[in-house]
Amino acid sequence: MNTVVAPSSPPRPHSNGSRSWANRLRGRNNEGVLALTILVVVSAMALVNPDFFTVSTLFAILRNSLVEIVFALGVLIVIISGGIDVSFPVIGIFAGYTAIVLAQNGSFDPGVLGAFLIALVVGSLLGLINGGLIARFKLPTLIVTLGTQGVFRGVLLAYVGSKYIAELPESLAQLSTTDLLVHQQGPLAARLHVFIVPVVLLCLLVHWLLQRTMFGRGVYALGGDTESARRVGFPVVRLQLTIYTLVGLLAGIAGIMHVILSRNANPYELAGTELDIIAAVVLGGASILGGRGSVLGAVLGVVLISVIKNSLILMGVPGTWQRTAVGVLLVAGVSIQAVGARRKARRRAVELQEARA
Repeated sequence: MNTVVAPSSPPRPHSNGSRSWANRLRGRNNEGVLALTILVVVSAMALVNPDFFTVSTLFAILRNSLVEIVFALGVLIVIISGGIDVSFPVIGIFAGYTAIVLAQNGSFDPGVLGAFLIALVVGSLLGLINGGLIARFKLPTLIVTLGTQGVFRGVLLAYVGSKYIAELPESLAQLSTTDLLVHQQGPLAARLHVFIVPVVLLCLLVHWLLQRTMFGRGVYALGGDTESARRVGFPVVRLQLTIYTLVGLLAGIAGIMHVILSRNANPYELAGTELDIIAAVVLGGASILGGRGSVLGAVLGVVLISVIKNSLILMGVPGTWQRTAVGVLLVAGVSIQAVGARRKARRRAVELQEARA
């Protein structure tokens, strides 16, 4: 008696490969989707306004993104760890402005290294205050940084200075006009500032810290679940102190960079830019709940927002609507994360039921 075997479903040899290729292209934190979005926006603007697709525009976008990228690196670390910091812009201008005031009051030129060292020390100390309050008293990070934001700003204006300083020390004034690349376009020259080099190095350093060190593993573990991180042996208090000190240090670097690129020191600047930076990091794939994020995604998020702002400026859109656009992007980024989290939870529930069956 012959046994009849039912034909099996036709094989699909390319399905897994295609899915795997698509996943690699998309990236772990949707970096590929973000890069594609940037290309679409740039292409659309180039069709509307051909002047947008020029070397001059590219260099302008990169220059405008330098300070924000350094801020975003610090915000990325905090968000991955499960926290939110809104005091970093004030820390940045506190550090940068203090360096200029000390040089002016002492009637000396600290040099580039001296100015950066002052900003690093001031930023690290202010970040350490945030970390100490959060780690010692186990307070919500948003509440702490909202409070210290006001305190730091008050101390800056009351005790450091509240005057606009139009002239920088000679060494910093020279650095403000130092370019890495100059591209001549007719009568105009497109200039790429030399700060692009240290910013790239900082991105590589933070990527290495997060991906290749125990500190980075601790940051991700802290964002996953604080109690679980403590149980597996991570020193939670020390980690939090280190995280917020590092964020303060990066904010100090961004602050002195902003002062140099602006060619003046104004204690009222940078405050209020935290929404743009947080939106960029969230758009870059960092989970607002912690435990996920990448340097590449954060950088692409900053570039996307910078491209959108430049596009709106070229289209003659008022600045108030630019803030609206950033707010919409932030809500969209968080909403996409929430939808993705629900889908993953449903898939896990179905897989668990199938395993039990």
